[in-house]
Amino acid sequence: MNRITPKSRPKQVEKNAPCQVGCANCGDIRGWIGTVAQRNKTGISTAEAFARAWSVITAVNPFPATLGRICPHPCENHCNRSDLDEPLAINAMERFLGDFAIRENVPLPRLESVNSDEWLGVIGAGPSGLSFAYQMARRGYKVTIYDAREKAGGMLRYGVPDYRLPQEVLDAEIQKILDLGVWLELDTRVGRDISLEALRSRHSMLYLAIGAQASRGLDIPGAEGDSVWTGVDYLEQVNRGNKVETGEHAIVTGGGNTAIDAARCARRAGSDVTILYRRSRDEMPAFAHEIENALEEGVNLEWLATPVSLERGPDGSLEAVRVQRMKLGATDSSGRRRPVPEPGSEFRLPATSVIFAVSQYPELDGMEALTGNGGDLGLPGKDSDDSGVIAGGDILRMGIAGEAIVQGRRAAEKVHRQFSGDPEAASKDPESADVSSERIRFRSKPGTEAVHANRLAGEKRTRLGMAEVEQSISEEQFLAEVDRCFSCGSCFGCEQCFMYCTAGCFVREDAPVPGHYFTLNLEHCHECGKCIEVCPCGFLEVS
Repeated sequence: MNRITPKSRPKQVEKNAPCQVGCANCGDIRGWIGTVAQRNKTGISTAEAFARAWSVITAVNPFPATLGRICPHPCENHCNRSDLDEPLAINAMERFLGDFAIRENVPLPRLESVNSDEWLGVIGAGPSGLSFAYQMARRGYKVTIYDAREKAGGMLRYGVPDYRLPQEVLDAEIQKILDLGVWLELDTRVGRDISLEALRSRHSMLYLAIGAQASRGLDIPGAEGDSVWTGVDYLEQVNRGNKVETGEHAIVTGGGNTAIDAARCARRAGSDVTILYRRSRDEMPAFAHEIENALEEGVNLEWLATPVSLERGPDGSLEAVRVQRMKLGATDSSGRRRPVPEPGSEFRLPATSVIFAVSQYPELDGMEALTGNGGDLGLPGKDSDDSGVIAGGDILRMGIAGEAIVQGRRAAEKVHRQFSGDPEAASKDPESADVSSERIRFRSKPGTEAVHANRLAGEKRTRLGMAEVEQSISEEQFLAEVDRCFSCGSCFGCEQCFMYCTAGCFVREDAPVPGHYFTLNLEHCHECGKCIEVCPCGFLEVS
C-alpha cells in the first residue's frame, strides 16, 4: 500500500492485473474488458467495442467461443473482485464475444505481411497446431496442416462432447483460421501416407502437435472382450455420432476430465453410471465444476476404489466388475498419497460396459527419427533446431486447451523471429501480479453479484442428450458485467484524480484510449497525495 505523506507527488504506473497472470493464454483480459466498459469515454459504438475487444483476445487466442465454453477459467480465481463479492464472469464474457464474431462473421485480424518464401508444415490439427498455423498465417507465411482424421480440431472435436462444445462453434472458429490462407490436408497420416522425411524436405520448419490421443486400458482379467473401451476411443465414437451401447450399468474408471465426460455421455445414453477412482475426491484431477455437473446428472462416484477383474458369462458377455477398496498411504512421486489395497474389501458391481479413462499418450508411429531409445519424443519441451522440428501441446505434457494454444503461439513467435530477424517479434506475457486487492478502492463501485448464465437442470440435460448445458449470456448481461471491472493497475478514466486536484496537475488526453486518459503536469503539484488516495485501480503511486 502506498504511504501517503504530506509531500506525495503522483506517478502513473501501469501494472499487471492478476486475472491476466492467471490466464493460461496470458491474454490482455483487462484490455478487452476495458475496451467495452470504457467505450463511451473513448467515443466508439458498442458494436465497434465488441469487435475491438474480440481482436484483443484473438491476438493470442483464435478460439474465444470455444475456450469460453470449455476453459476452467483460472483467471477468475485470481480476480481481485473476489475480495468484495464475486469475481468477474470472464469466461462467459469471452464466450459472448466469440459468439458475436461468429454471428457477425468478423474475420481474424492480419498483421503486416512478411516478404518470405518460407513454407511451414504443421503435423496435427488440434488446438496447438491450429494456433501455430494461425499465428504464422496472419504474419503472411504459407502454412499447411496435416492431420490423420477427416476433420480438424483434434481433441476439441473428438474428445469434448457436444453438450460442452457444439461442433458448429468449433467449425466456425477453425474456418476463420483457414480463411487466412492456411491449407488443410486431412486423412493424411504422417508415416503412412507421407513420411516425416518428405515433410522435412518440403517445409522450412515443422511444428509437431499430434497431441496425446492414444490411450491404454487396465491389464486385468476379463478386460479383453466386448463392451470395453478406453475413454478416448469411447468419446471419439460418441463425437462422430456413432451409437455406442453401454447398456444398463456402465462403469467408468479414472478421475480426470476424460472420465467425467465419458460418464456423462453414458448417462445421456440411458445407462446408470458409476465412476471408480482409486484416490479420494480431493485428488481427482478433473475440474471441480465438471464433477459437480456429473453428480447433478445422476452419475455415481465411488472414491478409493479400483477394478481388479471383469466377470463375463459363458457367452463372453460382460456381467460385473470386481472392485477393490483402497486407502491412502505415503506420498508418491506425483506429490499425492499413494492408494494401497484394503485387505478383504473386494465387492461386486453389476456392469454391462466398462470405460477405462486412466492414461493418454502420443502415438509416435512414423516419428521414429524423433524418438530416443526409450521411444519417447526426443524434443524435451524445447526447440530442436538441428532437426527443423518444434513440438508443442499435449505431445509434451497433458494440459488444458489454453496451454496448448499458448504453446503454439510462442513457437510461432520464435519461428517468426528466426525467419524475420526481428528480436521484438513476440507478444508480452505478464510475469507477476503487481496489483493486490489492498490497492483497489472497492467503495468506488457498488457491490454486485456476477452474471450467471442459464443452465439446464441435471435431469433435463440427460433427457435432452447433447444439448448445450450452459447458455451464452445476453448483451445486456455482458454490458453489466464489464462495468464490474476495476481495471486493476490501469486507468479507466474515472476522473477522481482530476476532480480532487485543486492545482490542475491532470491534463486530459485529446484522444483518450483505455489506460490513457490524463497526462501529468507536476510543475503545479502541491504534493498533497489526495489523487493517489482516491485512485480506485492502483494506477497512481508515490513518485
